[in-house]
Amino acid sequence: MDTALKFVFLLLMSLSSSRGLQYNDVDRQDEPAARASKYGSLWPLPQKVQTSDDAFKLTSAGFQIVDAKESSAGPSCSLLQDAFRRYYEYIFGSVKKQGLSRGWRAGPSELTGLQVWITSPDAECDGYPSLTSDESYELVVDQPFAVLKAPKVWGALHGLETFSQLVYEDEYGAKSVNLSTISDFPRFTHRGILLDSSRHFLPIKVILATLETMAMNKFNVFHWHIVDDPSFPYLSRTFPQLSQKGAYHPYTHVYTPADVKMVIEFARLRGIRVIPEFDTPGHTQSWGKGQPDLLTPCYAGSQPSGSFGPVNPILNTTYDFMGQLFREISTVFPDAYIHLGGDEVDFTCWKSNPDIQKFMEQQGFGQDYSKLESFYIQRLLDIVTTTKKGYMIWQEVFDNGVKLKPDTLIHVWKGNQQQYQSEMAKVTSSGYRTLLSTPWYLNRIAYGQDWQGHYKADPQDFQGTDRQKKLVIGGEACLWGEYVDATNLTPRLWPRASAVAERLWSAKDVTDINDAFSRLSLHRCRMVERGIPAEPLFSSFCPHEYKGI
Repeated sequence: MDTALKFVFLLLMSLSSSRGLQYNDVDRQDEPAARASKYGSLWPLPQKVQTSDDAFKLTSAGFQIVDAKESSAGPSCSLLQDAFRRYYEYIFGSVKKQGLSRGWRAGPSELTGLQVWITSPDAECDGYPSLTSDESYELVVDQPFAVLKAPKVWGALHGLETFSQLVYEDEYGAKSVNLSTISDFPRFTHRGILLDSSRHFLPIKVILATLETMAMNKFNVFHWHIVDDPSFPYLSRTFPQLSQKGAYHPYTHVYTPADVKMVIEFARLRGIRVIPEFDTPGHTQSWGKGQPDLLTPCYAGSQPSGSFGPVNPILNTTYDFMGQLFREISTVFPDAYIHLGGDEVDFTCWKSNPDIQKFMEQQGFGQDYSKLESFYIQRLLDIVTTTKKGYMIWQEVFDNGVKLKPDTLIHVWKGNQQQYQSEMAKVTSSGYRTLLSTPWYLNRIAYGQDWQGHYKADPQDFQGTDRQKKLVIGGEACLWGEYVDATNLTPRLWPRASAVAERLWSAKDVTDINDAFSRLSLHRCRMVERGIPAEPLFSSFCPHEYKGI
């Protein structure tokens, strides 16, 4: 480990000796101390880690990742076979296919392989990950080979990533790994990244690269905010005119059924769920371009102004359309949940429309337009319930008192720390499960090490009982797209999202900023070596720098 520690020391010295802030000291008070972590470059930190200085060598010719004889998953489990190849390449680079060379013999300090043992009768090789998936694993690195045990393939995927993080190299490129025992599982079951593909279209290549990097950080939910006001890139088989007229371009800026299928399968192979968001009744300007009479006509006095507001909640045709669209969505996306949005509904247009005013009067809603919003949401929830899907909603739907199913997931995103903690307490005291995003809006950027604020935020830090805290299923880092497209998405997201990843995976008491800084600096360099242009934390270098495009 001497060589690895020497590199860590050099890296951390370069981080600590920078004079770049002498004229701009805004970050000085937050600069972490430079010291190597006893956990090396592990990220997120596993629940239990034991390592020693006893080291074993690995060679590309003499090391294999294989199924253990006792494993319930065999050669037919393509999910694991793909993962074995992927992680072999991460460890050794793009060398020839793994396999023992003829006449090769292991040296006395050599590790011959990693055996992966799925212990449950049903490995879930062909299934999809879910909110209740078992992601635990145990890893023992010792001679003659390392053993990774996991009840399901989802835990095995995480264990493969952890094993790859234990491997280090000396200045000559020789690989080693230390004697280690790791027992690991996630603190929270929902650990997500939200990408917005409406404000700027995100090419499939960028989405797949994000999924790849999510797996390196043990995220397990891709929240695909696929459509919004600016554009409707989802190509619907039932209503093709929605993207034909609502996308930025009907052919180049759309996600075809084949594209969506590819994203879902690429994610599944990495243990990641894909939850689409189709946000209504607001955020729907692009929907109206391809679906006549869906949006509410706005009025200027007694005449239509020519502009349109939220979805028109008083027409039966609205609910016929929503029924057909969400039936399609429920068959395209296999996850048990759909995100239905429900946030930021502007009532101005509804208030101007005489037909809506008349409907309000008939329903006895008075001038309370949140009752009209609730009327719409309630009918939409009833439609989605018939598709046998659960739903996630932004917090406004809960705040407005809409009647919700007990299994509804409420997504908190508003306010400052005091306000979001109060909201988490309110939601959980009502018996609903919740997830947090407020402190993790990564589209908000600041000079300096803003990852530290993301790292310190904890979704269970609110006044409440243990029973309430158990209703917190996790959180999501959100990257909204007003100022983000394929040119800057990856460095803006990573390694800042990695801070959120550790908060959602590791034990609650893993809070040492200096230790995190050391490990995250190395983890960031590992992502860079794997081809991910993750931005630096501070003045530093990596042994394998990003080479550019």
